Amino acid sequence: MDFKLTEEQQMLQDTAARLVRDAYPFEQREKFSESELGFSAEFWSQLGELGLTAVPFSEEIGGFGGSGVETMLVMTELGRGLTLEPYLQSVILAGGLINQLGSDAQKEDLLPQVAAGSLQLAVAFDEPQSHYNLNDVQTKAEVVDGGYRLNGRKAVVIGGHSAGQIIVSARTSGDSRDETGISLFLIDPNAQGVSRRVYPTIDGRKGCDLFLDNVQVGAEALLGELGNALPAMRYQQGRVIAAQCADALGSMDEACKLTLDYLKTRKQFGVPIGKFQVLQHRMVDMQTELEQATSMAILAATFADGEDNDERSRIIAAAKYICARAARKVAEEAIQLHGGIGMTWEYNLAHHAKRLVMIAHQFGDDDHHLKAYAKLMQVA
Repeated sequence: MDFKLTEEQQMLQDTAARLVRDAYPFEQREKFSESELGFSAEFWSQLGELGLTAVPFSEEIGGFGGSGVETMLVMTELGRGLTLEPYLQSVILAGGLINQLGSDAQKEDLLPQVAAGSLQLAVAFDEPQSHYNLNDVQTKAEVVDGGYRLNGRKAVVIGGHSAGQIIVSARTSGDSRDETGISLFLIDPNAQGVSRRVYPTIDGRKGCDLFLDNVQVGAEALLGELGNALPAMRYQQGRVIAAQCADALGSMDEACKLTLDYLKTRKQFGVPIGKFQVLQHRMVDMQTELEQATSMAILAATFADGEDNDERSRIIAAAKYICARAARKVAEEAIQLHGGIGMTWEYNLAHHAKRLVMIAHQFGDDDHHLKAYAKLMQVA
């Protein structure tokens, strides 16, 4: 199989790598994280100006027309720089949902803005009790004259504190865990009845809990068919997981490089500690995990935008399982080989470790996806 990049793909990767390298030094990242916005507005604008926010969208709306492979190239470089911008939530997940479910008017209005980076979106699927299950929805949407009335609470909405609009899942019929009766709505976070509790996440981002108290929306706020949003939610989450695996690759690769450099420079008993065979073996184990994760991430990227079937679902679940395990293993080994300095706030390895551990828990951990994979194998 030919894994060589095309000339366009190589240019895309180089553009993303150069932007992250020049505009996102680690010292600046800490300032971005501690700011009220929680990320760099300037860097977000640069992503739009260079066309990186347009990668997954069709050329008709000013996009790049990229597939999962192009998305993987961008996400790997963003992961390498530990960027804080909600690219995954706004461009890939929210943009993908609008592209799949939106009416012509919604697509024409929103997608060009998302592709240009002028509109940031967020997605609110998780609830305090849902634990990775997209069908566990207790937020209610009642039909009223001229639209819908929403009540409920959403948890850990990454980027929700700064989003121009938020896509919310709500139940329009059925019981709280039914697979039918779930609908998606576009919510203005500044609308009456909407409140947010903002907090920092472990890996330096900002998220919020979203509270909906008799929020009134018009009929045009409905995204897709009433009560039938779950298949699209699962499909788009598959695209996000593939992109997230690429994000982990960039961070793991950087953690491996930092560790190898440390083993070559740190001396004990008059020689670099990299001379000790047991540490060489552990470094090889880290590289092995990275290579295995890379193979699965590439496979997931090639299927991310493919037909929605059991084979795609199995590959996405397997990729997340392998990448989540590899991310945790690389983070733990890197800290062990560094010693105490690997845990210090001022050293970027500690932040890579935090990101890698949190990636393993977002959109389903390794146990969740192993069960999903086993269930799909039984069906097969």
